[in-house]
Amino acid sequence: MTAQRLEPGTPAPDFALQDQDGATVSLQDLRGRKVVLYFYPAAMTPGCTTEACDFRDSLSSLQGAGYAVVGVSRDEPAKLKQFAERDGLTFPLLSDPDLAVHQAYGVWGEKKNYGKVIQGVIRSTFIIDEQGVVEQALYNVKATGHVARIRRILGLAT
Repeated sequence: MTAQRLEPGTPAPDFALQDQDGATVSLQDLRGRKVVLYFYPAAMTPGCTTEACDFRDSLSSLQGAGYAVVGVSRDEPAKLKQFAERDGLTFPLLSDPDLAVHQAYGVWGEKKNYGKVIQGVIRSTFIIDEQGVVEQALYNVKATGHVARIRRILGLAT
């Protein structure tokens, strides 16, 4: 069973989650800024590391265009801190261990993994405007090349 997916033009569900340093980050705190909110299955796994490092490497151009980058996973803050320190990630990584935010964004549900249907995190990214409205809802994205695709969508491709 997959949760209801968000569509462009709908309000992004608000949240307040702990980051890798134990601070609470909420979508409300980010109002007035555009947000790239991405959900990934697990810190320090190969695909998630590739995706996070791609965001890290594009962070200055995304921030220069007015975007805050925020990652969300089920990992506990201590593991997120280890991930951030290991890979030099300087943007918030939020902990959603009870999956409430994953479910609100429709990113927890059935997916195929090595040919088997399992319940899990559907790698997804949302572009949210300054008023908290979803501009883009990208589900089932690939870790590799995804940030380049986001940059193209945002008109930041080089």
